[in-house]
Amino acid sequence: MSLATDKNLTHLAANGDARMVDVSAKQDTTRQACARGRVLMSRETLQLAMTHSAKKGDVFAVARVAGIMAAKKTSDLIPLCHPLPLTHIHVQITPDEALPGVLVEVDAGCTGKTGVEMEALTAVSLTCLTIYDMLKAVDRAMRIDSIELVSKKGGKSGDWLREEVG
Repeated sequence: MSLATDKNLTHLAANGDARMVDVSAKQDTTRQACARGRVLMSRETLQLAMTHSAKKGDVFAVARVAGIMAAKKTSDLIPLCHPLPLTHIHVQITPDEALPGVLVEVDAGCTGKTGVEMEALTAVSLTCLTIYDMLKAVDRAMRIDSIELVSKKGGKSGDWLREEVG
C-alpha cells in the first residue's frame, strides 16, 4: 500500500499532498490527553529555580503560563492541527533532585471533534523551552528530553495508555 492511500495517514490526500482532515461529520466528544517531558540541569541550577533566585524571576510560574499559552496556540504552530475549544490545561512542574532537573506534565481537555494530544505535547515542549530560557545564563548544558504522550481518552480510536518499560 502506498503512503498516500494508507488509511492511517489521514493528513495525506490521495495524490500525496498534505491536507487538513475534514472533521465536520464527526460528533463532539470529551477528549483528554496527558503528555510529559523533563529538563535536566545541574544541582545548582535546580536550586536557583526552586528558591526563586534566578535573575529572570520565578522560573516555574513563567514556564507554567508559557505552557498554557502554547496549548492555546497549537493550531497556529502545527500546520495541520485544528483549532480546539480547550476546556482545561493543567501544567505541573515537579523539581526532582535525583535527576537533577524538573519533570513537566500537562493534562489537556476539550469537547470537540478531534483530540488534544498535540496541545498537551506542545504545552510540555514550550514549558521545557521556557525553563531552559529562564536558566540558560547559568547553565547552557541543560538538556530537554523524554517528551512523550502518556495517555489519551475519547474519540473514535478510543483510549490509549503508554506502556511503561522496566
